[in-house]
Amino acid sequence: MTTLDLDGDEASDGLMTLVVTVVELLLDALEREAVRRMESGSLTDDEIERLGSQLAAMEDELDRLKEEQDIGEGVDQLRGDLSSLVEDAVRRIDGRESLGYAVIDEPSDAERRRGRSESTGAEAHGAER
Repeated sequence: MTTLDLDGDEASDGLMTLVVTVVELLLDALEREAVRRMESGSLTDDEIERLGSQLAAMEDELDRLKEEQDIGEGVDQLRGDLSSLVEDAVRRIDGRESLGYAVIDEPSDAERRRGRSESTGAEAHGAER
């Protein structure tokens, strides 16, 4: 797992690595949303062009920052570690494996009916008082 030195002389590198990684992840999400909107036909040709230019400019700026700060390797490593964590969590959830806390199953129809009749009975008792 990647560790970031946020104390000492290397603190600015660790913080810059974290910030650039988060911004890259946000940019990826923006790109996916842009593609979704393009495919749905909800963007005009001008909007698509403008959006593409802005996303490309942001990518260029991130690349410049990574090179200038010499943090490209750290960003790539952190992204890989985060991807592994997310994939592992999704796999566990899909397999309903424990993630360190209880997974609560939905109640059965009988349990739902029993719960409703119990609450109805309690409400009736409250009305009688």
